[in-house]
Amino acid sequence: MRIDAYPPQEPLPEVARRFHETLMARAEGIEGDEYSYGADPSQSLIVFPCEKPGGPVLLFMHGGGWTNGYKEQMAFLAPPLNAAGFTLVSSSYRLAPNHVFPANFDDAADAVARTWRLAATHGYDRDRLFVGGHSAGGHLAALLAVRSDWQAQRGIPGQSVKGCLPISATFDFTPGSGSSVRPRFLGPEGVFNEVAASPIFQLGSGAPPFLVAYGEEDFAHLRTQAAKFVMVARAKGVPVDMLEIAGANHVDALLMATRADKPWMGTATAWMHAVARRS
Repeated sequence: MRIDAYPPQEPLPEVARRFHETLMARAEGIEGDEYSYGADPSQSLIVFPCEKPGGPVLLFMHGGGWTNGYKEQMAFLAPPLNAAGFTLVSSSYRLAPNHVFPANFDDAADAVARTWRLAATHGYDRDRLFVGGHSAGGHLAALLAVRSDWQAQRGIPGQSVKGCLPISATFDFTPGSGSSVRPRFLGPEGVFNEVAASPIFQLGSGAPPFLVAYGEEDFAHLRTQAAKFVMVARAKGVPVDMLEIAGANHVDALLMATRADKPWMGTATAWMHAVARRS
């Protein structure tokens, strides 16, 4: 989809604009198959199939503070994932301020269901379906993984998500969690949905395994939240691994994901293969 076909998004600050341009440049020439899961242009996903059929699939969601971002930005992850035997699905979702929680979560859940049903078309194994994302997308992926109240209404198995790989994600929106402002996707003050939107408060013993990653130089509150989420998950018996990406800030944590001298891609693909073998 052309970027100008999406609904208008909020103006980007300079750093975010450069990040968007870098991602789009890396994605140039990488083609996939596009599908809709709703009427809004943002309710869409792209499948980048692995040449060898029968492998796992990773549904990955872009960041952008819940107010910006495009599924096309994540195409640069496809070549190394395909080479490791994975199909990549990159999904967009409706954005704030026009769409507030739980609209983006509902979209993420619908994207999982669409991905699950596209398995026969593209030859991947829907019983080895993983979810992940960067920043805001990592938050949505984590919330998908810890909640069990959305699968049945979409006609997919309760354990359809086999593992979750959030990068630089937010896990807690409650007061004292470190966020300097209330994220706009939560809606106006007085709408008390911070707990419902916080993966750490929805975390139960039935959650799938997690690989929680963040940059060594990431935002301080995100590093703290990641460590707390891992601690709580382990206390509840949820298998979880944590990966600190050396030398990476919040932006670099994603940009470094495909670099051979950085650990995320190799760690993530080996981790998913191991989880798939156990499930």
